[in-house]
Amino acid sequence: MPSPRPAALVLRTAAAAAAVALAACGAAGDREATRPGLPPGSPLPGLTRAELGRFRLGEALFNRVYTPADGLGPLFNENQCSACHTSPVSGGTGEQLVVKMTRLAPAERCDVLSAEGGENVRSQATPLLAARGIRRQPPAPHATARMRLDTPFLFGVGAVDAIPERELTRLAEEEPYEARGHPGRTAAGRPGRFGRKADVATLRDFVESALRFEMGLTTPARPVEAPAGFAFPPGTNPHPGPDVDARTVALLTDYVRFLAPLPRALPADPAGRARAEAGEIVFGRIGCEECHTPALRTGPSDVPALDRKVVRLYSDLLLHDMGPALAGTCAPGATPREYRTEPLMGLRYRRRFLHDGRALGVRDAIELHGGQAAATAAAFRALPLDRQLALLTFLDTL
Repeated sequence: MPSPRPAALVLRTAAAAAAVALAACGAAGDREATRPGLPPGSPLPGLTRAELGRFRLGEALFNRVYTPADGLGPLFNENQCSACHTSPVSGGTGEQLVVKMTRLAPAERCDVLSAEGGENVRSQATPLLAARGIRRQPPAPHATARMRLDTPFLFGVGAVDAIPERELTRLAEEEPYEARGHPGRTAAGRPGRFGRKADVATLRDFVESALRFEMGLTTPARPVEAPAGFAFPPGTNPHPGPDVDARTVALLTDYVRFLAPLPRALPADPAGRARAEAGEIVFGRIGCEECHTPALRTGPSDVPALDRKVVRLYSDLLLHDMGPALAGTCAPGATPREYRTEPLMGLRYRRRFLHDGRALGVRDAIELHGGQAAATAAAFRALPLDRQLALLTFLDTL
């Protein structure tokens, strides 16, 4: 079995960038996890010199293009992390849509169809595999549901990882009964907070899953190349893996962990600012913040820049019923109608909205809310036009 590729050349190249960037390291101790005017893709303010160095090394790996000789594929979606997370900069969103398939078994039990590749139906094949007539992953034959998911922002997910589970439990207990959410769960029963169905437990799990499913890159912790029910033809996988080593995984995880949350961008003109402030009041009055909780606080952390910081996610990170029109796949802790509350931080950079990008504007996305959010959508439609515009102005500052 080949040894993991350490990507040493990439790391040596990035070391120079890390040294130059050390001067950007801000002072620790800020109450918020970000600062006004911080450009997208910036590291967290207050990182230590060592942490900022790891951020830059991980950033280089995030932008690295992998080839089949490096372990890419044989089935994959993209050949670099930043191919999906590209807008407005690396770490952002993108135009790609991931396809998932699941089966709802008797007694409402969710089968994520791991053996059939349902967790991510990969759309590309390496040349060796394509030469054998396999150009994409076949759909899961026993699926009862199919869903497309757009690319999430990675800005601020380190803070998401640092929010204590007890904080999410408290939010669930304090939310009004008609809008009450609940934490997601992994297949192993662990609390989840990443993914549209809140079915991934930790940031490292999130990164390793993306390496395997999006690029076909195996790791020491996840060495299995193909779904259990699918075998690659002989000779089509010249690098059976593990394809990346544990250090590469750790550096990529730290890069994502240390990406700063996006600050708000208030209008420069007094009239626009006043309209946004009025819209923020409307946001609370019609019930938006019952699920889109404006701010959460991280717990104690050995990373000072994440230690007990306020992060303005505009999400409670809980699962909520969004109604039958938005139903998709299931998850171990989520019904087809349930989704994790989408963070609104960074909303101004999006061009498509909702989990599958079906809404082309914020107004459309609000009006498509159903289930536990149906009353809020109805309240928005009932607002006078000037109050609707004020709310949309406020949302455009996020």
